[in-house]
Amino acid sequence: MTSALGTVASLAARAGGSVVRQVLSVLEHGSGAGAVSAPASGWLVVSINREPTEIDATSLPAPLAAYGDRIQTRIRPAADGKGTELAVRLTQRSGNASGPARLLGSDPQGDLRSALRKAKQLIEVGEVLAVDPAPHGRRSATPAGAALEAVAKRAPKGGVL
Repeated sequence: MTSALGTVASLAARAGGSVVRQVLSVLEHGSGAGAVSAPASGWLVVSINREPTEIDATSLPAPLAAYGDRIQTRIRPAADGKGTELAVRLTQRSGNASGPARLLGSDPQGDLRSALRKAKQLIEVGEVLAVDPAPHGRRSATPAGAALEAVAKRAPKGGVL
């Protein structure tokens, strides 16, 4: 009976170590299995619920317009005629920001990702929607709500999803 318990404990320890390595590789943008990294091309793409003719590359919303000549844009019909694909990338790409640099706010790719998300909202809705602060009333503290609050505060550039 104790050898079975030891085997289970050993397997649990290995699984825990594997999870920790996966999380660290994601945070550091490493090349290990499960690592998240920017696409090699550098293009960030969103689908917009508008026709391609309704979006003018020369008059983009303010979050993207602020980049001026520092970005390239590409507008084309989305797959199956479902809106438009808006793609942007930095013209001068630096290497991926390290985990500590991203935590301190130095992440050009993250800044562009945030600007692209805001531009999508401005094109579709006319305003940038925000999770925080609550528009009215007070949210009750629930475990899921607390987790969402924590993630939203730590992920201002990458989004919550």
